[in-house]
Amino acid sequence: MKLFDGGRAPNPRRVRIFLAEKGVEVPLEEVDMSAMGHKSPEVTARNPLQRLPVLELDDGTVITESVAICRYFEELYPEPALFGTGAVGRAVVEMWQRRIELNLLSAVQAVFRHTHPAMKDWEVPQLPEWGEINKPKALEFCRFLDAELAQRDFIAGDSYSIADITALVAVDFMKPAKIAVPPDCANLLRWHEAVSARPSAQA
Repeated sequence: MKLFDGGRAPNPRRVRIFLAEKGVEVPLEEVDMSAMGHKSPEVTARNPLQRLPVLELDDGTVITESVAICRYFEELYPEPALFGTGAVGRAVVEMWQRRIELNLLSAVQAVFRHTHPAMKDWEVPQLPEWGEINKPKALEFCRFLDAELAQRDFIAGDSYSIADITALVAVDFMKPAKIAVPPDCANLLRWHEAVSARPSAQA
């Protein structure tokens, strides 16, 4: 088994945090995305979409997409349960995971990819206007999340889950995207401080 990893990029980091929470170690194949390593023949042969992370199993099976990789490890190592427990619990975690992914992480990524000078050769065409359009979307969702976190410690309930991992990665990625969490989002900032203090956040 081998995990092709992309360093500090959000999606590879999601998988590393998930594995750290599980206490699972997987051999990593470091890929230098700044040198376009994700477009190399080695990665392309495993994922024609040229995106990371990529998990290659011992039998040659290849799994891509960060949440799919996490689901695979959840099945192998069900504790701690990071996708929720029971029908309702799993559905709630899935709901919040998707909300965070679609409304926050995607918006922040759009800002970064379409406004950061280093991305002009990656995002073709790079549309700065689209990046700017996504900034208020990210901030609006931060305020929505702040109101939700007034009621509980974690995104999807009383337990840390993959929804928290996706949210942590999204909020952290706001910094290189040059978006600041609104200072009045005290609940979101409290949550962020708490989950950032978990050892897995350094993965």
